[in-house]
Amino acid sequence: MSQVFEGYERQYCELSANLSKKITSTTLLDGEQKKQKVSEIRDGLEDAEALIHKMDLEARSLPPSVKGALLVKLREYKTDLNNLKTEVKRITSSNANQAARDELLESGMADTMMASADQRGRLLMSTERLNQSSDRIRESRRTMLETEELGVSILQDLHQQRQSLLHAHGTLHGVDDNISRSKKILTNMSRRMSRNKWIIGSIIAILIVAIILILYFKLTH
Repeated sequence: MSQVFEGYERQYCELSANLSKKITSTTLLDGEQKKQKVSEIRDGLEDAEALIHKMDLEARSLPPSVKGALLVKLREYKTDLNNLKTEVKRITSSNANQAARDELLESGMADTMMASADQRGRLLMSTERLNQSSDRIRESRRTMLETEELGVSILQDLHQQRQSLLHAHGTLHGVDDNISRSKKILTNMSRRMSRNKWIIGSIIAILIVAIILILYFKLTH
């Protein structure tokens, strides 16, 4: 048997055993430690694949009497390498599934937080609208009270003005009565003055006639 092939074979067996242990321990890890260990295992698988490729080249370079047995071994090592790759895929697939679940959970939590934030925003907007409506109602009520007070004040002013007008009307009525009485008095006085004037005129005329008669009698006698 080729010593070169045996050297590659020994290296592969040690590497395969080491990779198998790492794969088993990696299943107990998570997070960044698991990612780092998987990266180391993949590097080891590349080294193992390179060793199998070297063994294949070495076996095919040997005589047929030796090459047949070595190729049988090589097929076993290739099967072993494929099994290791399958285990790594299972680990990484489990890690991917876990990551997907975590992402879904994070996405669900994010959606929930966004929905909660949206609900809080709508609730704050509704509360603000209610506060604004309450402010408008209070403002309308205050305006209504002020208008009511203004209306009462106007009614009071109108009542006072009505009383003043009634008083002025009563005063004017009294003035009219006084004017009527004064007019009657002046009319009576005018009539009396006219009668007195005629009486005085008559007396003066009689006196003049009497004086003339007296003078006439004196002159004739």
